[in-house]
Amino acid sequence: MGSDTMVNLAQAWAEEYGVMNPSVSIEVSGGGSGTGIAALISGTVDIVNSSRNMELKEIEETIKNTGKEPHQFVVGYDALALFVHRENPIEEITIPQLAEIYGEDGPLTRWSQLGIVLPKKASDKIVVVSRQSNSGTYQYLREAILGKKDLRLGTLDMNGSKDVVELVSRTLGAIGYSGMGYATPQVKTLRIAKKSGEKAYAPTVATTLDGSYPIARPLFMITLGPPQGEIKKYLDYILSGSGQEMVARSGYVPLKHSEMNYPAASLPGRASSGVSKTKALNAPRGGE
Repeated sequence: MGSDTMVNLAQAWAEEYGVMNPSVSIEVSGGGSGTGIAALISGTVDIVNSSRNMELKEIEETIKNTGKEPHQFVVGYDALALFVHRENPIEEITIPQLAEIYGEDGPLTRWSQLGIVLPKKASDKIVVVSRQSNSGTYQYLREAILGKKDLRLGTLDMNGSKDVVELVSRTLGAIGYSGMGYATPQVKTLRIAKKSGEKAYAPTVATTLDGSYPIARPLFMITLGPPQGEIKKYLDYILSGSGQEMVARSGYVPLKHSEMNYPAASLPGRASSGVSKTKALNAPRGGE
């Protein structure tokens, strides 16, 4: 359970693995990375899907409550995509402009301030669509775009990534964000530049892996202690060629071949936060 960004991918993994191993039952649910990590802390879940790192206090609570240290694995990459209505004429935007749209007391509140005139005499107001605070995607946007400052008041906070995209698709003046895998023909995905005057990049596999897309991140699975038995076998599948093909088919970015096929129980390094990690924890620059 956990990340809403990962829930469709996790369901696809579970279904394919269930065909390969009919005796194994895997239940998948979303609710947000924070919800999944809370379940890990209480010891009520086997695997957490998370689109953010665990915080130090969460690690300490997990160890205190369960006696086990969380072990974290990178299972793919995601680019944080910014969506607008498909009839909005804007094509690209900068990180500072996004900060002025999403940040508390940000000065950008109207499309005309960006030189954009919406069609159909639509309202000039920027309708800011976000996620709830238990979302790892929300936390990543707050960190990567706002430097951990607060979001503006009055955002429309949706339960899931799909909800964000659906609202943007029917609201001409809206802007919203989610994982790149949620893009649909009903919305336009913006190119993003680090700052004014620099080249803007679309979120793709290539730009995520080479770091040119400025807001990309790793996707994690987290277990209580070193994974064993069926949990280890499942993670081995996810880190295999077949599992990574599913990442690509689901619209996300698979691991490089050099990052795949590490045994799930082999944990050669320690993250600075105390969470164990595999060698696959080589995130693209935008995910650092």
